[in-house]
Amino acid sequence: MDITSAEFIISNTDVKKCPAGTFPEYAFIGRSNVGKSSLINMLTGRKGLAMTSATPGKTMLINHFLINKSWYIVDLPGYGFARRGQKGQVQIRKIIEDYILEREQMTNLFLLIDSRLEPQKIDMEFMEWLGENGIPFSIVFTKVDKLKSGKLHGNVEKYLNELRKQWEELPPYFLSSSESRLGRKELLAYIENINKEVNKPN
Repeated sequence: MDITSAEFIISNTDVKKCPAGTFPEYAFIGRSNVGKSSLINMLTGRKGLAMTSATPGKTMLINHFLINKSWYIVDLPGYGFARRGQKGQVQIRKIIEDYILEREQMTNLFLLIDSRLEPQKIDMEFMEWLGENGIPFSIVFTKVDKLKSGKLHGNVEKYLNELRKQWEELPPYFLSSSESRLGRKELLAYIENINKEVNKPN
């Protein structure tokens, strides 16, 4: 799929104020500093579309970007950043949960995982919550250019093995690097295929 247009539409903290209409939405979420903005910029080919921040946990908003005038990328707040304080964390959690549970247009959630780390409890618990609520999601392992292939394969396997303890069927997963653009073609093809299914006449 070619991305011919990508434009920022709206930021807000209230799911009820998200754009009207029926365009499919692909939401991106992950722990703070996982490389979400960089991935969105890499996918769209627009360097400054999603703001990358040196301060983890800056995104506290639901950000909608209209792609090819026919579907949305949604940048959700990062979770699990301790310096926000209890009140801030509760606020963020509500924004995230309201969007994921109430937004009918959300077609798939991409959960970003830092490939350099061992399985993190907060990520595993989040995936369990998604499963319990029947939320369709895929995993994107980020920053794979930072690892040698043996270590990368080992880390990914550890995550998949953790998931196998709870899941009969594993969610789809992708390897990505915003630096080398690895995974761009595969992720866009995946979105394109879902869009075709969604837009099929009944």
